Amino acid sequence: MTAFFTIIILVFIGVAIWQMVKIFDLAQVGASNSQVATDKDNKLNGYLMLAFLAFIYLITIVSVVKWGDLPLLSNSASEHGPQIDNLMVISLVIIFAVQILTQFLLHWFAFKYKGEKGRKALFYADNNTLEAIWTIIPVITLAGLIIYGLFTWNSIMNVSEDEDPLVIELYAQQFNWTARYGGEDNTLGKANVRLIDIDKANILGVDEADPNAQDDIIVKELHLPKGRKVLFKMRSQDVLHSAYMPHFRAQMNCVPGMITQFAFTPTVTTAEMRQNQDIIEKVEHINEIRVENSKELVANGEEALERYEFDYLLLCNKICGKSHYNMQMKIVVETEEEFQAWLKEQKEFKDSLNK
Repeated sequence: MTAFFTIIILVFIGVAIWQMVKIFDLAQVGASNSQVATDKDNKLNGYLMLAFLAFIYLITIVSVVKWGDLPLLSNSASEHGPQIDNLMVISLVIIFAVQILTQFLLHWFAFKYKGEKGRKALFYADNNTLEAIWTIIPVITLAGLIIYGLFTWNSIMNVSEDEDPLVIELYAQQFNWTARYGGEDNTLGKANVRLIDIDKANILGVDEADPNAQDDIIVKELHLPKGRKVLFKMRSQDVLHSAYMPHFRAQMNCVPGMITQFAFTPTVTTAEMRQNQDIIEKVEHINEIRVENSKELVANGEEALERYEFDYLLLCNKICGKSHYNMQMKIVVETEEEFQAWLKEQKEFKDSLNK
């Protein structure tokens, strides 16, 4: 498939260069080699426009059949996920319908009204009705999408105190993530990058004198309880990062010098998601690829690749440096009982310092 697209791109580049040469020749006013399009040329270009329209529709159909199942829309794992997916589906349907219609009109009119000897083009200086139609319809459509999107966004971002969310800090730095829980009081202690002390293992710059910081828990693997609202407070140590959790339909920039936040409620545990048919098929496909790649590695005396097992991931969705692709952290969604048991096994901040 990559080779096919490479060939297509090269063909388009060649056609573009050829067209630019033709335009340059036609622009040579008064030159002996000046060319004027004939009826034959116009007829050929008209049919080429129809052929290109057929090509566009064909490539669209192939893309929809091959990649149009949108498996990510079937495995949201947060309470607000279906709202985001619904907004995405509506947007895609509108875009698809508009593309089909506008491309047809563009290419059909180019064919139908191609130049012919003796035909004179009808010129409109302006048409207020047409201009109103193609201005008002897009405005109404886009306004509807934007308003729907804003209501969806506000419903996601509004976190009331009555919900008593679990508070977790996500700390970003090139090129890894660190999570900090508020401990028993569910309150994060104060922190500042100026307080970072590597010798004491205070890698987040947590204020050691703050009483709320004493029971904070700092970990490298994120655990979330199913069915409980989680409020993430996000910081960055160095450059702009973006905390992206695709299955939870969550993303928020981590900005140096300020705290941003995002909240959601996990609805599907890791164990449950591993039973999702789309996930099972994806895992099987990845492991088939790994088996094939391992054959070459073993032949060269290297170790075979480990079998892949699905896990939720926290990723960085900003190109933050040369190791950006590897900036990720495992997320485990589990029951409340399992989460509390895991939390009790973790060291509190006051006990993790190298004094």
